[in-house]
Amino acid sequence: MLTIYNSLSKQKELFTPIEPGKVRLYVCGMTVYDYCHVGHARVMVVFDVVVRYLRYLGFSVTYVRNITDIDDKIIQRANENGEDIDSLTARFIQAMYDDTDALGVLRPEVEPRATQSIPEIIVMVQRLLDKGFAYITDNGDVCYAVQHFEGYGKLSGKRIEDLRAGERVKVDESKQHPLDFVLWKVAKPGEPSWDSPWGQGRPGWHIECSAMSTSCLGNHFDIHGGGMDLQFPHHENEIAQSEGATGEPFVNVWMHNGFVRLNDEKMSKSKGNFFTVRKVLAQYQAEVVRYFILTSHYRSPLNYSDQELESAKHSLTRFYTALRDLPETDDAGPDDSYKQRFQGAMNDDFNTPEALAVLFDLSHEINKIRQTEQRKAAQLGRDLRHLGGILGLLQAEPETFLQGTTNQETDAGLSVSEIEQLIAEREKARSLRDWAKADQIRASLKEKGIILEDSAQGTSWRKI
Repeated sequence: MLTIYNSLSKQKELFTPIEPGKVRLYVCGMTVYDYCHVGHARVMVVFDVVVRYLRYLGFSVTYVRNITDIDDKIIQRANENGEDIDSLTARFIQAMYDDTDALGVLRPEVEPRATQSIPEIIVMVQRLLDKGFAYITDNGDVCYAVQHFEGYGKLSGKRIEDLRAGERVKVDESKQHPLDFVLWKVAKPGEPSWDSPWGQGRPGWHIECSAMSTSCLGNHFDIHGGGMDLQFPHHENEIAQSEGATGEPFVNVWMHNGFVRLNDEKMSKSKGNFFTVRKVLAQYQAEVVRYFILTSHYRSPLNYSDQELESAKHSLTRFYTALRDLPETDDAGPDDSYKQRFQGAMNDDFNTPEALAVLFDLSHEINKIRQTEQRKAAQLGRDLRHLGGILGLLQAEPETFLQGTTNQETDAGLSVSEIEQLIAEREKARSLRDWAKADQIRASLKEKGIILEDSAQGTSWRKI
């Protein structure tokens, strides 16, 4: 029985979809004006695992993740670069795909873009005006009247009188209340704009997600996710807009992942203390980065450091070493205890650290019995791959991961063929009992970051 921590109720709840067997899920995606950093990667990987596990449980999942392709920061960056907005956003959308594909993140079924959702946004804004939840300011903007929505603050747990305007909300004298936020911005010279009943303009950030989520998933859907920093004001405003416009409950379960931290501070572009995904992938294999993200429970902070990434690399090396040279098998596994423990961990609010602990125990058992009970070791190896796959892990060939290359080049200054030639020379030296030469070859390869491992099946190699 799957339980999920609901940010709205502040407790774990038994998950029951609105429509039996089907889950509708929306996650706030990227604002595409720069490269993805590790904080973005965490959101992508966390909800990728959520989707994978829901499907493993047998649910039919409709996964929607939006793209914000019009925004103040996008306009500013395009102006700084001297390029048009469409070129800027197209470039960073492709960069996002490059990064997420590398990390094994499955693409969502639906990926609406703000600029392609203008008609739906206009309809929602007009509905809010008609129902008295919005008003037109003296300068022509359309704003949401927070005080007219009775439930405002129910997600963040704050009272209106205690709140202040959010990070992206600009307070001005035309607003009726400091917390009121813009639904439709009047056009400014040189900025992109669209026709509307209120004149030329563009949507505010918050209304985009309300319009995109409800148009894709309906007025009332199962799960809405995103980073913890979006809880207020963005998600609070989404609730006010959506429920004000439709008169229906918006979302049953709100999920928020914790921050990635660097030197005890939240990793963010605004603070300048971030690492882009592509910079990290230049140093570590993508699966190492994905594993690192899953070592912390999604609601907990994730501390970024080379030490943590090296630890993740070591753990994956242990798993792939266990899988190395195991024969393929279709036989039923020896028991379901590992599967039950794995499901127990994941059913407890997607507890990936506990799920990874099950994989550790599996790999330990494989290594313990691989020489004496090969059939059982092969069965456990199949289970290790299967359970790892639910997390998006352990699907590569062991040699590919352990050797750290998918082609004929390595970063050790040697090609794969050169390494294999040295191994062959070492084997010949050993056959001639020239132990000094054999040891010299092993030591020389180790200096270049290549470890040789001898077994009954022969000599294999991996990167340190």
